[in-house]
Amino acid sequence: MAAEKSGRDGGVQSLQRAFELLEHLADTGGEASLSELATLSGLPMPTIHRLIRTLVDLGYVRQNTNRRYALGARLIRLGENASMQFGAWARPLLVELVEEVGETANLAVLERDEVVYVAQVPSKHSMRMFTEVGRRLLPHGTGVGKAMLAQLPADEVTALLDRTGMPAYTEHTFTDPAALAAELTRIADQGYALDEAEQELGVRCIAVAVPGAPVPAAVSVSGPSGRLTADAVAHIAPVVQKIADRLSQQLPPA
Repeated sequence: MAAEKSGRDGGVQSLQRAFELLEHLADTGGEASLSELATLSGLPMPTIHRLIRTLVDLGYVRQNTNRRYALGARLIRLGENASMQFGAWARPLLVELVEEVGETANLAVLERDEVVYVAQVPSKHSMRMFTEVGRRLLPHGTGVGKAMLAQLPADEVTALLDRTGMPAYTEHTFTDPAALAAELTRIADQGYALDEAEQELGVRCIAVAVPGAPVPAAVSVSGPSGRLTADAVAHIAPVVQKIADRLSQQLPPA
């Protein structure tokens, strides 16, 4: 019996360590060597090598031509399905948000350096929004992206922008890292982000990060600038904050 128990414990420990290695790879923002993973995890090199080989064989990690390791393509399907499930779970609160403010509500997450819209409840107005579920955009050019970036450490934001660059979606998109850094400070102070036609001309967005989400996430309200005036923003922003807090409180157990 003791040997069986030891085997089960060893299996659970290996599983835990394998997931920790995947998280370490994600934290590096790209790729890492076996020695770097050993330093990050504190595990001995033989253990690292055994776990990585298993993850490579399963497709969850890939070995690049430079012999460094990165997250594998098999994780994409898992991540995308988990994100969409998160969006489906949050949908009732987005419906409530639309009913209260009368504009389109969105939920987005940060995935592989991109904002991914995982849920949307449209308003009853006829204007078609450019954003749709499944769309991927770089975070510096969206309200939800800026709300999420404002919650991250400055060095992580810098590393992300180094990887993605800051292309312009419109003439109003932030393309200067220093200007964006100042904007993120303002967002953190006021508790919400504004997208002032930075993703789509004629559209304004009010976005709030979801505290404690399993991945960086934000909820937003978007609509034409002519309806989302300064007075409307002053009324809507607290409602979006309330919904983001309720999403946080009702998060499914990890």
